[in-house]
Amino acid sequence: MSPEYAMQGQFSERSDVFSFGVLLLEIVSGRRNTSFYNNQYALSLLGYAWKLWNEGNIWGLVDKVILEFELDSKNEKEIRRCIHVGLLCVQEYAKDRPTMSTVVSILNSEISNLDTPKQPAFTETPLMTHDVENKVSLNDVTLTNFDGR
Repeated sequence: MSPEYAMQGQFSERSDVFSFGVLLLEIVSGRRNTSFYNNQYALSLLGYAWKLWNEGNIWGLVDKVILEFELDSKNEKEIRRCIHVGLLCVQEYAKDRPTMSTVVSILNSEISNLDTPKQPAFTETPLMTHDVENKVSLNDVTLTNFDGR
């Protein structure tokens, strides 16, 4: 879900671009965005991808099944492009994301000069101020039972 929709209930034409970016990163990594829940290193797949991108270790993101195939330089370039496009699509502000037509052009290698992605939304690691494992709900909501007289 795009940050502008999640936080303000606003849907933009680039909200779908955000979702496409998440999907692209899920395909390349072989992991669901939600598979990082309660992970001490990253809040989401986006946070993990961003961390590896900044470390120059994008191959750490790629699914082992993909890496097992004999990769030639063309395939490596395509995987690198997919990760780059995925990160461009999940940038926090809608104005920073490419349009879907631009994404298609990039993936078809019609555009080769790509912007440097900015930090994606939802990448901050949550503060572990309390023991999450012993809680039923992370939002501290209580449940009250009503009994008749």
